[in-house]
Amino acid sequence: MTQTTTPTPLRIPAFSVAGIAVRTRNSEEMNPAVARLGGLWNRFFSQSWERKLPSRGDDGRIFGVYSGYESNEHGAFDVTAGVAVAEPELVQKTVPGAHRVDIEAGDYLVFSGEGDMPQMVIDTWVRIWHYFAENPQVRRRFGTDFEAYEGPDKVAIHVGVVL
Repeated sequence: MTQTTTPTPLRIPAFSVAGIAVRTRNSEEMNPAVARLGGLWNRFFSQSWERKLPSRGDDGRIFGVYSGYESNEHGAFDVTAGVAVAEPELVQKTVPGAHRVDIEAGDYLVFSGEGDMPQMVIDTWVRIWHYFAENPQVRRRFGTDFEAYEGPDKVAIHVGVVL
């Protein structure tokens, strides 16, 4: 498993992602009886959402977007499984059930993970939580965070920060 130990700072321009979404919280995701993220991703792929969205961005990556934070990592939040779209206003008009989320422009720390799904994503988030616990001077924004998948075994998790 390859991973960076230190995150890479990156300024991200605003963009939109469309797909399907659920609302959850980290404590619920730790309990298989009520966890929603596995079902979200299963539905995304089994219903071919990555192919049914119009004006799809051309980079081919799949995104997991965290937004609508109730408070911090302990509160509820939305997760959207989707793709970048060039014409976001078209999506909700043409694809029933589609959800759109706008990624906030700003400063992000990027944590990379590589390995078997879904464990590598879980391990990368554990590293992120440890990083912020050990670096209290770095503050999360809790606006939008996102996972960008560059294949079935590679993720770059972008966490919005206040600089």
